[in-house]
Amino acid sequence: MAVYVYKFGGTSVGTIERIKAVAQKVKKVRDTGDQIVVVVSAMSGETNRLIDMAKQMQAQPNGRELDALISTGEQVTTALLSMALEDLGCPACSYTGGQVKILTDSIHTKARIRKIDDSRIRADLEAGKVVVVAGFQGIDEDGNITTLGRGGSDTTGVALAAALKADECHIYTDVDGVYTTDPRIEPKARRLEQITFEEMLEMASLGSKVLQIRSVEFAGKYNVKLRVLSSFTEGNGTLITYEDTQVESALISGIAFNRDEAKLTITGVPDMPGVASKILAPIADENIEIDMIIQNISANGTTDFTFTVHRNDYVKAKKILEDICTELGAKQVLGDNSIVKISIVGVGMRSHAGIASTMFKTLAAENINIQMISTSEIKISVVVDEKYLELAVRALHAAFDLDKANVS
Repeated sequence: MAVYVYKFGGTSVGTIERIKAVAQKVKKVRDTGDQIVVVVSAMSGETNRLIDMAKQMQAQPNGRELDALISTGEQVTTALLSMALEDLGCPACSYTGGQVKILTDSIHTKARIRKIDDSRIRADLEAGKVVVVAGFQGIDEDGNITTLGRGGSDTTGVALAAALKADECHIYTDVDGVYTTDPRIEPKARRLEQITFEEMLEMASLGSKVLQIRSVEFAGKYNVKLRVLSSFTEGNGTLITYEDTQVESALISGIAFNRDEAKLTITGVPDMPGVASKILAPIADENIEIDMIIQNISANGTTDFTFTVHRNDYVKAKKILEDICTELGAKQVLGDNSIVKISIVGVGMRSHAGIASTMFKTLAAENINIQMISTSEIKISVVVDEKYLELAVRALHAAFDLDKANVS
């Protein structure tokens, strides 16, 4: 008898009809004798609706009360799905995160899971029930409702799978797996049969929206096999697991991109010890995340310093940098909020030379100028002008033969 955790996102349970379809799918598996725990998100659009109502009451809603409000969206879905299962003759029981005792820290709207008491779930599974748990939420030591941040239902699913030592955790979405790149950009994009945790983590952090980053981190830490599938079409989806010989043959597994990038440069900075800290510390103090960083070679005692931030933080970061420029006696601040970051990802990079040169030659052949470069053991990222996004992705997809399976 296998134990599975199924997670269904907002679009998968967006209507009564879709909730009934989920119930049919779950019952079919349960009838084979396997044990099923289902984690659900709020119906699509519901969390945004609740947040909008909160903002009509307070411009900056109180975190504790906001969590109490937005957690209700998932509770609605759990109850409705349990009713649908019962109507099909399938015993079911719904729980909030607090009832299951998903214990979190007390950081409202972005809490982290500390531990899970799985005794209640195990008892229900042994009794033949399907257990339906509200995703995205937990409870702190003081009994306050907490939520895990956007996409937190993925993390709930993976955490429950880890606690129950489930055979697999299935993440059901509106796509049928992880693709070599976004099919809306490159129609030849191919669904991957398998990808490593490392690669998926890089893809998620670099702009792929299929899975929440924290859920992939959690799965890797506790060795939870993840499978991404479609709620609407049958198929095997994509298995996310540890590296093995099947994936080692691929040089590159995928191409990720992020449109939400902006670049800032401060020129003529006095080249002296500690200058990087003087530039970046005030940015970090405002909770602005910095991504790629480049410092040029010193010339005539000065240097240029460039970094990227999220596009939403561009105006704020630019103002801070202009103040720093005056303080340091630097020359000027330059900004560009029409850039994108494009990244190639693959564990095959570890054992193959020439990946970077292929990438750079491909972009040069399309007359695409590279503004910044960042590398790690299994990824290479470049910053280019936003207008070249689609051309660059398609050219790289072709250059690395990503439309073909098992390329070595």
